[in-house]
Amino acid sequence: MGKAKLTELSLMAKLQALYLFSYNFLQFLGWTTALFRILSNLISTKLVTGAYASAGELICLLQCCAFLEVIHGAIGIVPSGVVLPLMQWSGRTHFVLAIVRQIVEVKELPSMFITFFAWSLTEVIRYSHYALSCIGSPPYLITYLRYTAFIVLYPVGVGPGEIWLMYQALPFIKRGNLYANSLPFSYYNFIKVLLVLYPLLWLKLYLHLFKQRRSKLGKYQKTKKI
Repeated sequence: MGKAKLTELSLMAKLQALYLFSYNFLQFLGWTTALFRILSNLISTKLVTGAYASAGELICLLQCCAFLEVIHGAIGIVPSGVVLPLMQWSGRTHFVLAIVRQIVEVKELPSMFITFFAWSLTEVIRYSHYALSCIGSPPYLITYLRYTAFIVLYPVGVGPGEIWLMYQALPFIKRGNLYANSLPFSYYNFIKVLLVLYPLLWLKLYLHLFKQRRSKLGKYQKTKKI
């Protein structure tokens, strides 16, 4: 391989690393802001009803932008693949855009606070780890949190968070006949089916994270032994 070709590949690798760092750092800043707003509202009001009002639109934006992660996997600049990132992105995006933004009554439910708090804390940890990985090796504490905090935060965000909120939204979906003019099927029935399938789909992602945990933290243990 010629010297010019090697230089070109080196430049492309540096630009790719810069892009990935910038994306992950901006997501980190966004989710940190969302978490700060949610906690500030909780402290100032002593209520959990203002999570969407304080950070909902920002979280919707951040979640839509996360589709880039599906593209990253599709073109191979990260090793995550497409299927699992697409599952998580589509589940969350449907949740915030199709349900939460469209139904005023669910925005102040405690399950909304639980969901947004779990999401925000998870993403602050995840994106800080990704950003630091683009410029070197993250501190062990960040890596440990990245592959450990999900054990609690993931089921909390999904169970008493997303699933419970979707269940609570069912009467409002039925009463308003939501999307009746734009979908060829009953959205109300779709959500009922989704509530049955959601734990199964979630379990696939959850078990995948445990597999990642064994792989990533195992490397640190081997390095320490050496």
